[in-house]
Amino acid sequence: LAPYRGWFPVISSLCCSNFVYFYTFNSLKALWAKGQHSTTGKDLVLGVVAGVVNVLLTTPLWVVNTRLKLQGAKFRNEDIVPTNYRGIIDAFHQIIRDEGVLALWNGTFPSLLLVFNPAIQFMFYEGFKRKLLKKQLQLTSLDAFVIGAIAKAVATTLTYPLQTVQSILRFGHHRLNPENRTLGSLRNVLYLLQQRVRRFGLMGLYKGLEAKLLQTVLTAALMFLVYEKLTAATFTVMGLKHSRRH
Repeated sequence: LAPYRGWFPVISSLCCSNFVYFYTFNSLKALWAKGQHSTTGKDLVLGVVAGVVNVLLTTPLWVVNTRLKLQGAKFRNEDIVPTNYRGIIDAFHQIIRDEGVLALWNGTFPSLLLVFNPAIQFMFYEGFKRKLLKKQLQLTSLDAFVIGAIAKAVATTLTYPLQTVQSILRFGHHRLNPENRTLGSLRNVLYLLQQRVRRFGLMGLYKGLEAKLLQTVLTAALMFLVYEKLTAATFTVMGLKHSRRH
């Protein structure tokens, strides 16, 4: 059962995060477009705004999720204090009591930088989708799966170095710049990137990319497939026409 440690907090965080992102993105798109055609630039801007909203609202869930997932793990870094939480509610309670409310937003800065990942993903997805809808009336299941996978692969590859730094900051396997001990600051993000290049070379920034692509690409492809099907079903039930322009 070790590979499934912390599965419930992960599912809870993903559900909330995806709901906030999709709801914000589509709401802003409806307000901005107002019946007009979307453009690549608009999709990118909307994706960034939706990503910022998502990070600010759901970071506490991901902080709790990370800590619960790492309970019982052994680290070489002796500075890491073991945690003992009985669940999500208890984790929230202990963090607020012992570290203060702001501790729930640890690592927010690198997460804000990573809003470009879903923004790029949606930009490519919406672009591919518009091109396909010019040739056919609606997306097939295979279409949604393939373009969702391609969009996520591009986004993950472009932002992977920042994801690596985010993981280092979350897990504590790092030696911070002694001049600045603030976790997640811009200076430390740049410092960790520099250290990684010095130690592993330029390709060290992409160490583990294959495993990350295998996980995120499949997840995103399935997510977009389900999203398109649920959207179509919702419009059908409501008796509305699912516009190709959407």
